[in-house]
Amino acid sequence: MAQRNTPRPVARSGRRRAGRAQLDQRQDPYKATGKPHEPSVCPQCGAVYHQGRWHWSARPADAHEALCQACHRINDRFPAGILTLSGPLVAQHKAEMIRLAHRQEAVEKKEHPLNRIIDIEEEPERIVINTTDIHLPRRIVEALRRAWHGKTDFHYEEDGYFLRVNWHGEA
Repeated sequence: MAQRNTPRPVARSGRRRAGRAQLDQRQDPYKATGKPHEPSVCPQCGAVYHQGRWHWSARPADAHEALCQACHRINDRFPAGILTLSGPLVAQHKAEMIRLAHRQEAVEKKEHPLNRIIDIEEEPERIVINTTDIHLPRRIVEALRRAWHGKTDFHYEEDGYFLRVNWHGEA
């Protein structure tokens, strides 16, 4: 009887394939090369590093001090994400859009303390939101699209940890 040359099914580990940001952690210049001592507390924002991640909790009595990546980016004013909102809708709904951005930040920051808004720059028909990560701009723009639709362009930096998002809303 002849053998068939059919490939065997590949066993899957249940994990998804790593994305570009996960393949090489050195892409983000603010990503620590080593883990901080456990437990550690960021002296600026109060986030606690424990069990391999930053989270919000009470300051442990024996905690070391280590500046978190988000505070480091904020101090240097070096965003990982820039979301630019433009168009006539921005002039009409500026305050609502800024509140929406802060609401999305609050929800994201509860679970991920390193995902924050650095600052918001306002102009007559334009808002620029600088963030400490690449996930928060996407979350904000998805909320904007649900509320006001608009056109969106995403531009990921090929060799680094940076996202530029442009959202344009027509009246």
